[in-house]
Amino acid sequence: MKILVQKVCNWMEDKVIKAKAEGVLFGLSGGLDSAVVAALSIRIFPQNALAIIIPCHSLKADINDALKFINKFNIPYKIIDVSKVYDSFIHLLNDKENEGSFKLAEANIKPRLRMITLYYFANKLNYLVVGTGNKSEIMIGYFTKYGDGGADILPVGNLLKSQVRELAKYLGIPKKIINKPPSAGLWEGQTDEEEIGINYDQLDKYLRTGKLNNKIIQKKIQDKITKSAHKRITPVKPPF
Repeated sequence: MKILVQKVCNWMEDKVIKAKAEGVLFGLSGGLDSAVVAALSIRIFPQNALAIIIPCHSLKADINDALKFINKFNIPYKIIDVSKVYDSFIHLLNDKENEGSFKLAEANIKPRLRMITLYYFANKLNYLVVGTGNKSEIMIGYFTKYGDGGADILPVGNLLKSQVRELAKYLGIPKKIINKPPSAGLWEGQTDEEEIGINYDQLDKYLRTGKLNNKIIQKKIQDKITKSAHKRITPVKPPF
């Protein structure tokens, strides 16, 4: 783990230097992935790393976890509550047709508002936006396109969820954050595994080995990888 941390930190620093940026910033949700990214960032840029907590009808428990983490690692931070912006935008859309069938479409506005917030401060400070996506979620497209998928660098993007969890233990991330059920916080009671329909142990095993004993789950994962391919590349152009 010591070698991995050093490699990731060196890579992050190199990307910032090459971009001629002044530092890094990231959204902090109170969850595992963002905590790991924050701990790595503050190691490299103790004076030039900024955590931004961006509640959008978020659970108070998650905000409190984020604040406790910030206090432990002594990270500069801002809190920008976009709940009213979200409400105003939903009201503006006023999409009453087929009301009730757009839960995910509405929920995806939240990470897109967070992306706007992060890039506002990134532009203002000349910082790079550090994304928090891990390989397990990126490979199946479990992120919002132009939302939490919008970032300049992805330091844990080649690490499976299980590897991120091990890294968190090494970095001294609080056990409460490590052990809490992963959630994108899109709506109350939402958990990643329930929404994906696959647990992370199964997902990570398939991504490591390319096979599972459960062929139904295996096909489900492969289908998600195929269908989400467009989310992992820049927009395609015709070859003429």
